[in-house]
Amino acid sequence: MVLSVIIPTCNAANWLDEQLTRLSSQSLPPDEILVVDSASTDDTRAIACNFPLVRFIEIEKEAFDHGGTRSMAARQCRGDILVFFTQDAMPANKHCLALLTEPLRQEGRVAVSYGRQLPHADAAPFAAHLRLFNYPAAYEAPRCFADRKRMGLHTIFCSNSFAAYKKEALIAVDFFPEQLLFGEDTFTVAKIVELGYCVQYMHKAQVFHSHNYTIMDEVKRYFDIGAFHAAAPELLSTYGGVGGAGRRFVIAELKYLYAHKLLQLVPLSLARTALKLLAYNLGRQAQYLPLPLRRSLSMRPSWWQ
Repeated sequence: MVLSVIIPTCNAANWLDEQLTRLSSQSLPPDEILVVDSASTDDTRAIACNFPLVRFIEIEKEAFDHGGTRSMAARQCRGDILVFFTQDAMPANKHCLALLTEPLRQEGRVAVSYGRQLPHADAAPFAAHLRLFNYPAAYEAPRCFADRKRMGLHTIFCSNSFAAYKKEALIAVDFFPEQLLFGEDTFTVAKIVELGYCVQYMHKAQVFHSHNYTIMDEVKRYFDIGAFHAAAPELLSTYGGVGGAGRRFVIAELKYLYAHKLLQLVPLSLARTALKLLAYNLGRQAQYLPLPLRRSLSMRPSWWQ
């Protein structure tokens, strides 16, 4: 099977050299790496072009779209398996591609796999716990459409920061949706799973990837999640709501702070939780909010027209 890696970039010079070096030295190396750059003003192009495996494509910054750009890149790749990275997801070892794509290189129903995201060394407590909660160090069986009744939205959880797809499955659902504010990975995995394929979490395939979001960053992120869920009601009607996972996360975060003797952060944790819930519910009602307010509450203000 041919293995292609796709990396959307924008001013990625701080990470790209190390990322491409690690990808080029994998135990299962990619056959090609496609870097799709949104008009970087730093040394992204020069760094990418130093690597023989890399094919560099530049697009206008305004043309970038989470789903549309990835679809454009996927259609140009020759791989049977397509692996997506974000520019700041750093392979943790030389086996991450082999471990991530293992179920896709075998016969079976698994058509999507995603790996474990570890917190960076500089991750703040909230960022570190978020990664440990969403990406545990534990095996999970493949998740298929029938599992939605007991697993809810987790059935289709996936992250294109570090995920692999069989190209045939992406073709079957016409790749990723365009002009989607958030969650092109979740939306696409839902369609793939509904066709009879499965998704699998590969906890031994690991990258370093985390963000130290401020409270306002969290507000904007959860506003966008709420707006995404409002725009795709079929996801919630098919896979259920987010309430149960939210409660588990709050309890887990409080336990994490207690275990790490960070009780002074409990009030901040509760405040962040309350603001995220408020932002999510505002996002669910985004269509009724004034346009300037929507833009100020979103991580992608330019998306709102």
